[in-house]
Amino acid sequence: MNNSLPLCLSYLTHAKTLTSIKQVHANLLKTGFHADRLVAGRLLLHCATALSDSLDYACSLLRHAPDPDVFMCNAVIRGLAESENPGKAISAFVETRRDFGLPPDSYSFAFALKAAANLRSFRVGTQLHCQALSHGFDSHLYVGTTLISMYGECRCVGLARKVFDEMREPNVVAWNAVLTACLRGEDVKGATDLFDLMPFKNLTSWNVMLAGCMKSGEVELARKAFSEMPMKDGVSWSTMIVGFSQKGYFDEAFGHFRELRRVGMTLNEVSLTGVLSACAQAGAFEFGKILHGFLERAGFLWMVSVNNALLDTYAKCGDIAMAGLVFERMPQKRTIVSWTSLLAGLAMHGHGDEAIQLFHEMASTGVMPDGIIFISLLYACSHTGLVKEGCTYFDEMRNVYNIEPSIEHYGCMVDLYGRAGQLRKAYEFACQMPIPANAIIWRTLLGACSFYGNIELAEKVKLKLSELKEIMLRLRLEGGYAPEVGKVLYDIEEEEKEDSISSHSEKLAVAFGIGRLCKGKKIRVVKNLRICRDCHVMMKLISDVYNVEIVVRDRSRFHSFKDGFCSCRDYW
Repeated sequence: MNNSLPLCLSYLTHAKTLTSIKQVHANLLKTGFHADRLVAGRLLLHCATALSDSLDYACSLLRHAPDPDVFMCNAVIRGLAESENPGKAISAFVETRRDFGLPPDSYSFAFALKAAANLRSFRVGTQLHCQALSHGFDSHLYVGTTLISMYGECRCVGLARKVFDEMREPNVVAWNAVLTACLRGEDVKGATDLFDLMPFKNLTSWNVMLAGCMKSGEVELARKAFSEMPMKDGVSWSTMIVGFSQKGYFDEAFGHFRELRRVGMTLNEVSLTGVLSACAQAGAFEFGKILHGFLERAGFLWMVSVNNALLDTYAKCGDIAMAGLVFERMPQKRTIVSWTSLLAGLAMHGHGDEAIQLFHEMASTGVMPDGIIFISLLYACSHTGLVKEGCTYFDEMRNVYNIEPSIEHYGCMVDLYGRAGQLRKAYEFACQMPIPANAIIWRTLLGACSFYGNIELAEKVKLKLSELKEIMLRLRLEGGYAPEVGKVLYDIEEEEKEDSISSHSEKLAVAFGIGRLCKGKKIRVVKNLRICRDCHVMMKLISDVYNVEIVVRDRSRFHSFKDGFCSCRDYW
């Protein structure tokens, strides 16, 4: 390597591996250029931000630097903030002052606030906010923008708006940050009002609104914004395709994909996986086959994620043989998602032995299983009567792979015993779980009892569900609750209609939560359907009468119930 400084910097710019970085560093030491602040700073920045495996080396360079400046410290803080351990960035920020005696500048605060945002740490973020004010950055645009983003990630929309409102001349980046903060906090109306007030909108502004509206379930608002966009890019189209797919608007997802191709927009990984996901969920086998042919002709099958989505499409559309063929022909290294998709497909088709064989094949390749693939494996055992094997894998999950079972894994085990007719074992397993059994588990067990005609055990299970009746009675007396039976369209008696409404899964889940809730904790419920009006009314009353906070995530948005009110303001 030549001794000239420009050539050294050129070699540094083109260094793509840690080995080549070390070679450049050795040459700098040999030529004496390592003492140059510009060169040392560029080397450290390249290690911290440009390469995925050289962050530790960057930290070592900083520790051994004879006279580090704030630029070098900021490079390390930035790299750590964007790493898998953003908490280390906060430590580096503290060390900048403590160990090196360097006052933080605007970039120091911006990168540290990014770390706080990635950590979702409100406490750290507010501490940094106070320090930024004490250092005179109260009116600094860059610091203010990262403060807005931090509060947005922490779901503190009010504080994000306050920082924004105090800005003298916010630029479009700051406007986009406060839009994102509002949408993160499910304040679609606030975001819409701000969007209408924006003096200038760029493409990012429109894409932020599209993504936020889709995520919040405001599909019509997203559709309207998309139609009004003066210009669209691949992100815009992908957002609509993926959003329609996730919300169940499959025809719209397919239509937007066709239109995307018609206007000549370049296809990307997100739009392709989005439309394949729509095929999988809708069972659109023929359209999936057409897409497969297109992907082969256009040369998109080198993407692992596209292959995974295609595999999942065939599996969910009923062609497990074709799913296996896609799996075998994958040109890139298979990921855990690849193995999980095929194993889940085999499980859904009742091929338990093949699913087990695939699991062992995966383990032999060195791919570590995760909790998701164990759900599919236990499901496969459950639906093919492999009780002994299911028990073995449940134990291995904890003892061999150190994966703590979730409620889904316990549910699979109850289903495993129940389907095999081992009802007593299923009941005892549900009662002895270290986490409270939810309504789905008790319903699974009740269904097994009914199938096998075990009336005595069925009555015991029903007793587990009677806590809800006590809650409903108290709500009638103290909150004036009256079930909205008019929404039940079945031609049945009024009493049966009440029973039908009262058995909704979110009501049962909250009933179990109240009986087992620790003081000061929230009840969190996740469901895959839109919450009905009667459940919504009941959740508000429960939060008031029982003085408890409930967070429900339904198909389209979050509902936070507290003191008799919901965060959606009854608009959902």
